[in-house]
Amino acid sequence: MRTYRYFLLLFWVGQPYPTFSTPLSKRTSGFPAKKRALELSGNSKNELNRSKRSWMWNQFFLLEEYTGSDYQYVGKLHSDQDRGDGSLKYILSGDGAGDLFIINENTGDIQATKRLDREEKPVYILRAQAINRRTGRPVEPESEFIIKIHDINDNEPIFTKDVYTATVPEMSDVGTFVVQVTATDADDPTYGNSAKVVYSILQGQPYFSVESETGIIKTALLNMDRENREQYQVVIQAKDMGGQMGGLSGTTTVNITLTDVNDNPPRFPQSTYQFKTPESSPPGTPIGRIKASDADVGENAAIEYSITDGEGLDMFDVITDQETQEGIITVKKFLDFEKKKVYTLKVEASNPHVEPRFLYLGPFKDSATVRIVVEDVDEPPVFSKVAYVLQIREDAQINTTIGSVTAQDPDAARNPVKYSVDRHTDMDRIFNIDSGNGSIFTSKLLDRETLLWHNITVIATEINNPKQSSRVPLYIKVLDVNDNAPEFAEFYETFVCEKAKADQLIQTLRAVDKDDPYSGHQFSFSLAPEAASGSNFTIQDNKDNTAGILTRKNGYNRHEMSTYLLPVVISDNDYPVQSSTGTVTVRVCACDHHGNMQSCHAEALIHPTGLSTGALVAILLCIVILLVTVVLFAALRRQRKKEPLIISKEDIRDNIVSYNDEGGGEEDTQAFDIGTLRNPEAIEDNKLRRDIVPEALFLPRRTPTARDNTDVRDFINQRLKENDTDPTAPPYDSLATYAYEGTGSVADSLSSLESVTTDGDQDYDYLSDWGPRFKKLADMYGGVDSDKDS
Repeated sequence: MRTYRYFLLLFWVGQPYPTFSTPLSKRTSGFPAKKRALELSGNSKNELNRSKRSWMWNQFFLLEEYTGSDYQYVGKLHSDQDRGDGSLKYILSGDGAGDLFIINENTGDIQATKRLDREEKPVYILRAQAINRRTGRPVEPESEFIIKIHDINDNEPIFTKDVYTATVPEMSDVGTFVVQVTATDADDPTYGNSAKVVYSILQGQPYFSVESETGIIKTALLNMDRENREQYQVVIQAKDMGGQMGGLSGTTTVNITLTDVNDNPPRFPQSTYQFKTPESSPPGTPIGRIKASDADVGENAAIEYSITDGEGLDMFDVITDQETQEGIITVKKFLDFEKKKVYTLKVEASNPHVEPRFLYLGPFKDSATVRIVVEDVDEPPVFSKVAYVLQIREDAQINTTIGSVTAQDPDAARNPVKYSVDRHTDMDRIFNIDSGNGSIFTSKLLDRETLLWHNITVIATEINNPKQSSRVPLYIKVLDVNDNAPEFAEFYETFVCEKAKADQLIQTLRAVDKDDPYSGHQFSFSLAPEAASGSNFTIQDNKDNTAGILTRKNGYNRHEMSTYLLPVVISDNDYPVQSSTGTVTVRVCACDHHGNMQSCHAEALIHPTGLSTGALVAILLCIVILLVTVVLFAALRRQRKKEPLIISKEDIRDNIVSYNDEGGGEEDTQAFDIGTLRNPEAIEDNKLRRDIVPEALFLPRRTPTARDNTDVRDFINQRLKENDTDPTAPPYDSLATYAYEGTGSVADSLSSLESVTTDGDQDYDYLSDWGPRFKKLADMYGGVDSDKDS
């Protein structure tokens, strides 16, 4: 049978404080209940009698902030199995075991090694056990107990903020809430008065007070004025122990600002103001500034200015500068020194935002007198009207007077004025003006259909001071005169079907007229008198400024008459009556049964193939062009066969085969052998040109020639002279080229082909000096350089 054993736990607390033990809730260990001895020793040395009950453990109290030099004794752990022979070993585990709390493994004494702070940890839960030192097995079940740290007053109250900031309106009633401050104490509020905080005011009386229990700060003085003092600093103290002697305390600072209310009316620093302005100041010109002072700030200091009375009530205005809170006096209407020189105004300044509870302090407005002096200036002439409108008939003759303008100097001197027309507004100089009296008259004929309105500007200038001038617009309307005949709105060309019936409408006519009569256009249409009799068509006037062309007979034959020219007379009903004659072209056409035009040519029925005259003419033209092309081609073929220019049996050049090219000169050895002329015996029978195929092949004839080249030279010189002196010789370079030109020729080469390959550019500017007959040639050769440059 298993034996159950239990601990005997003994606790001692060092002097001078006793150790307390209180019962915890009942706890069953799971072992059968058994009698055990439990001793608790302290300063009282009282013994508790053994009692038979279930397994019970206590909680123990230990004072915080122990200041002794030795370890603080907590209690003693003892087991019934301990016979004092050292066979048991006591073990402590749990919160702080081995660090804050240590146990003597032989005796079971428990001690605290450090100072304990309840505010850091108020309760420690530990577990104790006794084990066999030899076997290491527990001889008792593990038991749990609690050490609770007992509080002392070691923490002063601390405010949630080091500095508080608050505001309250000025002029508030006594007891008005300002702010609430809060202080907390870390001590145990459930034990004594260590955490009971009481508030008091150390600085800030008699203006403010604080509730001792809640920390609410309130106003304590009536009618505190922000304009006298705005900032207040209040010091509040929080003390524990209910405020008793020996309690700890903490303080905080509360900065209180009085906010503004509108309790001050605006005031002008002076009762009268005076300003000056020239009479030429336009409306809106600022004259001066006035300002009323207000002790309030922000919205409560806003001021509105207004003119309430005075002679210039309708001549001046005042506006408020929102940034500077100044009143700006401005000109409302044009001033005239000659009419009034001095104005007096009454200006009022008032607060737009007024609190009714302060109305007893008086009206929140003030007024001042403003005197404005108008200064005289030299003003430009002033026209009697801001704009003039005149009318004139378009048939008015030159120098016809249209009307007049009037301007005068508004100054007292009444300087004379001269008039002129701004020519930038009358570029064509259609109008002119009398510089003395301002009469407007025409200088050219007018045409309403060209320009209906003429907008010009008239200038009036002081004769004594030309810098003083003014302008006025003048609008001249040209009145209409019936000087244009009506005419067709468009060119009319219509058709009539061959099978048309009588009185059939084939075209509607409309007319237009450049004139613009007052009663509107009224046109009448009729056939010209010369076409009225025997006409195949009639004109029907619709009386609505349109007319219709009607057929007069049944059926038309386009082979007999393909086109009719119908003269129509159009007249207006204005005075004088204007009329014109317009021609309507009516073509006779073949139509289908719906009246749609198919063909309007008379040849359509003559040729069974359906070809029109235009088509036949085109075919004939093509044939003629083809024949001309063939003839020209044949002529060019004949010209390609070159004939000798000089027919002579004795001419040595008869043996030279003619080709249609000039060759490349003496350096072209591929064209032909120029040495033949120098040595006639060198001619070979079959020596032919290798660059082209000759048109005809002639076998060269051998002729006896002199062996001396002198004879050839003399022959060539003789022929050269003959050609130079012969006015009928053709200027063909190919025929006038010889192998021997002589020595020291001043002409050099005359070949145009060689000029292209010259190193230096030739100057053809001299061609421009030869007159207009050589202008085309100068343009052709003068443009060569520019072409090269480009």
